[in-house]
Amino acid sequence: MTTLLDVKNLSKQFTSGGGLFRPVRSMHAVNDVSFSVKAGRVVGVVGESGCGKSTLARLVLRLIEPSSGTVQFEGIDLLALKAKPLRALRARMQMVFQDPYSAIDPRFTIRDAVTEPFKVQSAGLTSKQTNDKVAELLSVVGLSDQLAKSYPHQLSGGQKQRVGIARALALNPDLLVLDEPTASLDVSVQAQIISLLEKLRDELNLTYIFISHDLSLVKYFCDEILVMYLGRVVEALPDTRAPARHPYTRTLLDSTFDPDPKSRRTIEPLAGEVPSPFDLPSGCVFAARCSKATEKCRSQLPVLTAEGGHPVACHNPL
Repeated sequence: MTTLLDVKNLSKQFTSGGGLFRPVRSMHAVNDVSFSVKAGRVVGVVGESGCGKSTLARLVLRLIEPSSGTVQFEGIDLLALKAKPLRALRARMQMVFQDPYSAIDPRFTIRDAVTEPFKVQSAGLTSKQTNDKVAELLSVVGLSDQLAKSYPHQLSGGQKQRVGIARALALNPDLLVLDEPTASLDVSVQAQIISLLEKLRDELNLTYIFISHDLSLVKYFCDEILVMYLGRVVEALPDTRAPARHPYTRTLLDSTFDPDPKSRRTIEPLAGEVPSPFDLPSGCVFAARCSKATEKCRSQLPVLTAEGGHPVACHNPL
């Protein structure tokens, strides 16, 4: 199985403030993240809100520029590409955004939204080719071509998300980055979208990076999981059945509920507060909330290592 995407030591630092009475402050939204994605695999990225998942998604596609690190797509360094070759390569990497209500320009018809990638890539399609392509793409995501003349406000949230997926598929990509594509949808519609994504993956041989805060959904849909906390990957589960080795991952797993009343359990909430991303501790970023933390944890930053099992960034793994 070939490596489609290879990310090494990727970081993004944002600064704020700066003025007469306000010092400049910096925040590492993504901090020294490394992972690879094999062709045909679904890699899940989970973590609490604000942990850097969406920033990582945009860095991978170079929608924002990283502060350091490398991103290679089939051996091609994305960060070294100029605008024109980068635009051409982006045809093979597309993104489905979290909010379907704001992802589509409200002034565009659905036809305009779906054909926007062809205009960006200067495909030069005729009017008939465009209409045929729109009908084909809408059919692929389970929508009628009669919706092509509609505007986004005339569609439901689930229909708009299907339009977003159709637009992402327009240029026949190899990699889709899915940034919480079901977060703003009803539960029944979420199931339909996940079923559609599974069908498309199998039929079109797609590779996914699936970003979510719903660990139970990630365990169902993904092949492997990256767990992020305050910008860092704290654990990389090689498959969804692998036991958690990091206390934070264990807490996330314990927070998912089984609908079977006989399987319910008592949940121990995390103590302590999440450190400020503008003032991270010198040691483990999870130490302030971890019951297993020692003085070493508070003073030395653990690195992601596979010693003793799959990769985990913890001085006292489970």
